[in-house]
Amino acid sequence: QVQLVESGGGLVQPGGSLRLSCAASGMFFRINDMGWYRQAPGRERELVARITTTGNTKYADSMKGRFTISRDSAKNTVALQMNSLKPEDTAVYYCYAELKRLPYTDNTEYWGQGTQVTVSS
Repeated sequence: QVQLVESGGGLVQPGGSLRLSCAASGMFFRINDMGWYRQAPGRERELVARITTTGNTKYADSMKGRFTISRDSAKNTVALQMNSLKPEDTAVYYCYAELKRLPYTDNTEYWGQGTQVTVSS
């Protein structure tokens, strides 16, 4: 079974910083893209940032310049450094991984359980 375990959420004041981490474990052949999504109350889940195996990144427009995604492919981890946080960044943040369980099989999406980020004074 594949698991994604997040850590690093919490309460922070506006303008502050948080770092989220996610580690993938279990039996799989290869991880392709990894990333972070978020969901605020009453809203749909939305992309925060994604990163490919070669380090190419994609950010949602509202996160550009404030958030930085990185990964350590040797350790199967992905991190999200969040700076200049705003109250509207408050949401549950989910780790995401697209991976192959076995060679020559289709990619499968996996999600972490989510970690709460609250930006409030």
